[in-house]
Amino acid sequence: MTRTPALPQGLPRRAFLATGAALLATPMLSRRAFAAPTELTMLAWYGHAEPDVVAEFEAENNVKFVPKYYTGGDNMLGLISQSPPGTFDVILSDAEYVQALNQAGYVEEMDPADYALSDYFPEFQNFPGNWQDGKLFSLVTRFGFLGVAYNTDALTEAEASTYNVYWDPKLTGKVGHFDWHLPNLGQLSLLTGNKAPYDIDEAAFAALQDKTRSLRSQIGGFFDYGGTFSSLNDGQMLAFCGIGDWITGVLEKNGAKVRSVIPQEGGLQWSECFSIGKGSTKADLAKKWVQYITSAKGQAKSAQMAAYPAIVPNQKGWEALQAENPAEAKRQGMTKEAGNAMDMIRAGRIQNRQWPLQQDLGAWNDFWSDYKAS
Repeated sequence: MTRTPALPQGLPRRAFLATGAALLATPMLSRRAFAAPTELTMLAWYGHAEPDVVAEFEAENNVKFVPKYYTGGDNMLGLISQSPPGTFDVILSDAEYVQALNQAGYVEEMDPADYALSDYFPEFQNFPGNWQDGKLFSLVTRFGFLGVAYNTDALTEAEASTYNVYWDPKLTGKVGHFDWHLPNLGQLSLLTGNKAPYDIDEAAFAALQDKTRSLRSQIGGFFDYGGTFSSLNDGQMLAFCGIGDWITGVLEKNGAKVRSVIPQEGGLQWSECFSIGKGSTKADLAKKWVQYITSAKGQAKSAQMAAYPAIVPNQKGWEALQAENPAEAKRQGMTKEAGNAMDMIRAGRIQNRQWPLQQDLGAWNDFWSDYKAS
């Protein structure tokens, strides 16, 4: 039902109509400026549709994002499977879930020529999971590293530079788990000597389970996104498994005495990718959003996202961040200095987080549920 707008107090109806006609006749003003914004639905991790990231795009395109936030890829898949096609115009997913989205028919094919792939570092131009049979279905937009998160009053960087620190007696009851099996078991798989932490045979999987069970008495809790923030911030947990700078970076900038380090056993890489939802009636606008967030300007915004920071794959995005916020570029390793984020990847210190290759995903999930209940 359309409502007639109330007249400004004291303005006769004839004058109000005349004023409106004059405005619409003014060449410098577009009728579109008076139109209600087009709503774009976004399924994503928290933060991606917040004003610090999307306000400029919304203003330039008369768009309003309507987000649906999730925590964890399994939760994301569940939300999509329960929604009619076209419910989500843009979908942000972790890279390991893109192929599942594609196989289930939840995302549209994308034209590589529409995006600034040549501005990406070579390692990200044909990123695993984005492509299938030479066709593009998503575009990686940001990534980060998972290592040991620790309280700097309780541990030194040297002490935190091995996953073995989780078993330190002074941390009993003070080690937290981010409640998702893939990052936690991936890290402990690195600790048990698996160079490819998700490509392990049954014997290695059994050894991983034994090693994980031995940690249970040290664990003070299993936390969601918000709980991880608060328990680290208030010192309830002094070390954390399964996370990295995407959480500690925000806390550290706000004064918390926490930090993350990539330990000697190596770290994991999480990667987030944008796709266009299957059946979207606003696919052109969705494409325009992906073009924006993967441009140098959009990448600088993504790197500094208030909800959680990230490294970006666009080389020109690094340059934009260096010019705009050199301190943050340096903090996240997005500079030309030796030991930067790309150097770590190229040195083999970082492995992509992914689904298990020799076990069914359900086997890892079932073990995690049993471990939590023990």
